[in-house]
Amino acid sequence: MNLTTVHTVADLRARVSRWRAEGLKVALVPTMGALHEGHISLTKLARTQADRVIVSVFVNPTQFGPTEDFAAYPRTLPADQKILDAAGVELCFAPSVEEMYPSGFATRLHIDNLTDMLCGAARPGHFDGMAQIVTKLLLQAMPDYALFGEKDYQQLMVIKRFVADLNIPVSIIGGPIHREADGLAMSSRNRYLSPEERETATTLSRVLSSITDRASRGDAIEPLLETGRQQIASAGFSPIDYLEIRDAENLELMHGVIDRPARVFVAARLGKARLIDNMAIIPANSDA
Repeated sequence: MNLTTVHTVADLRARVSRWRAEGLKVALVPTMGALHEGHISLTKLARTQADRVIVSVFVNPTQFGPTEDFAAYPRTLPADQKILDAAGVELCFAPSVEEMYPSGFATRLHIDNLTDMLCGAARPGHFDGMAQIVTKLLLQAMPDYALFGEKDYQQLMVIKRFVADLNIPVSIIGGPIHREADGLAMSSRNRYLSPEERETATTLSRVLSSITDRASRGDAIEPLLETGRQQIASAGFSPIDYLEIRDAENLELMHGVIDRPARVFVAARLGKARLIDNMAIIPANSDA
C-alpha cells in the first residue's frame, strides 16, 4: 500500500511540510468517507492541479441535526483506504472526534444569506457545522487547492464565500456531479436505499432533466416546478424539502422565464435516505 494514513493534525502538518520543502503543490479532498466513484473523480481532478493529494475522512458531528443520521452514517475506513490506495492518493487524514474537537472547543462560524435557503432552511445549523470543519481542515492542511463536488452545490457556494471572506489562501475547485448509469447522483446515502427504492430514486434526475430542458427553451418556471413536485410525490418521496430554481451565482430564487444561468435544486426523502440533486440550466439565448 502506497497510501499513508495519519490520525493527528501534527502528523498531517509534518507530511505537508515535507512536501512544501520539496516545492510540491498539494490538494485536499474533504470527505465523510463511504467513498464512491464521485469522490474518486475529485481525486483525479485534484491530480491535474497538484503533485500530492490528501483525502480527509471524517464524519463531522457538528453538521448533523439532533434527529439526523450521524450515528447511522456509514463508516468504512478500511474499505476507503483500499479505494484511495488504488486511486494513487498519497495521504489519508482520518482524525477522531476528540482530535478535531478537543475539550473546551467553543468556536462557531456562520455565513449569512447563502445559508438561509435550500438545505440551510431544511437542516438548521448544518452549514455552520460544515463551515466549521472545512475551515479547520483547510487551516490544518493548508493546501493549494481544495475540491468539492457540485452535487452539494449550495455547500460549494458557501465554501467559496467564507474562503474569500476570511482570506484563506486556497483555490476552491468544484467537480462535476458523478452519476450512476441510470442518472442517479452518486451519494454515500444511496446505501440506505432498498432495491425498490433504488429504482424509484431515479425519479429525481428524470424530473430535473425534464425541467432543465424545458426551462432552457423558455418555458415558465412555476408550472414546471408544480408538475415536478407532483411527479416526485407520486413516486413515493416524502417529505419534499424543496424543488426550486435559483441563480447559479448568488442562489437568488428565480421566477418566470430563465434569462441567465440557473440551477434547479431538489431535496426529498425516500425511506431512510434524504437525497439531493441539482442540474445547470443554460437559457438557449445565453452566451454562458
